[in-house]
Amino acid sequence: MQIEGHEQSELRQALKAIGLLLLAILCFDMMSLLVRILSARYAAPELSAYRNILGIVPSLALLIWTGELRLRGSSLKIENWPLAVGRGFAVALAQLFFYTALGKLELATVATLGQTNAMFVVLLSILLLRERVGPWRIGALLIGFLGVVLILRPGSETFTLAALFPVGAAFCYALSMVTVRFFGPEVSNGLLYLYSSASAAVGAIILAAFTTEFSQLQSLFDAGLIFVMGILGGTGVLFMMLAYRSAAPSILAPFGYFGILSAFFFGWLVFGEAPVETLFPGVLLIVGAGALIMWRENRRG
Repeated sequence: MQIEGHEQSELRQALKAIGLLLLAILCFDMMSLLVRILSARYAAPELSAYRNILGIVPSLALLIWTGELRLRGSSLKIENWPLAVGRGFAVALAQLFFYTALGKLELATVATLGQTNAMFVVLLSILLLRERVGPWRIGALLIGFLGVVLILRPGSETFTLAALFPVGAAFCYALSMVTVRFFGPEVSNGLLYLYSSASAAVGAIILAAFTTEFSQLQSLFDAGLIFVMGILGGTGVLFMMLAYRSAAPSILAPFGYFGILSAFFFGWLVFGEAPVETLFPGVLLIVGAGALIMWRENRRG
């Protein structure tokens, strides 16, 4: 009976984590819709700066409330603080690439190319962590790369440089994920998140200052949309953090591909987008490559 009770508890925990991940995806979809709407009046760098400044509020509030983040002098120090700050700047650059892509490409295309994150995690693990790779992961990288090429179609009339922005965002996010392995267990998740969020906000402001001029808000309605956009982004990160702390990544990772379907649905519903010819068959290869990587990691585990 104790074993059955333990299994039921694990099942409830997994279902809760899956629900949190789906809520995170929904928050990111709503944020992406607002970015697309606001992109007609404001540049991507300034929207990214607003999002990073406002987005820290939900997560920071929870970390303080739960006591995981204790604002006490020396407890805020991290030995490898330059890398912690660098991770934040990588996130800021990823946000800039992502927001620029949202203003120029279909939502589903951005979401699909963003799934190359899994391939970059493997590649960066090889380069930075000196991990060994076998034929399975090499095959997955090649399959995913072929999928990206089929979607981007370099050399064709449909190819644009804007299509590279989601891939650049995926690379920067993967860099942030892989470099977390360089921090020891003595560094708390809350403190590492604080460094990342704060430096991402600073980095986004610097990038905006050098790439564009901040526009005067045209109306209180726009100000409200920007506020909601930032809070949705921060809440999405919060839900995703809670999800991955509640269940193993191998359980949650397959549900991340739900973001492709939801982005396609919202893009079609709000903007009348249906980039079927653009996405197929490349999307199948990208998803297949990610699934192959997850399957191999589970076997190794």
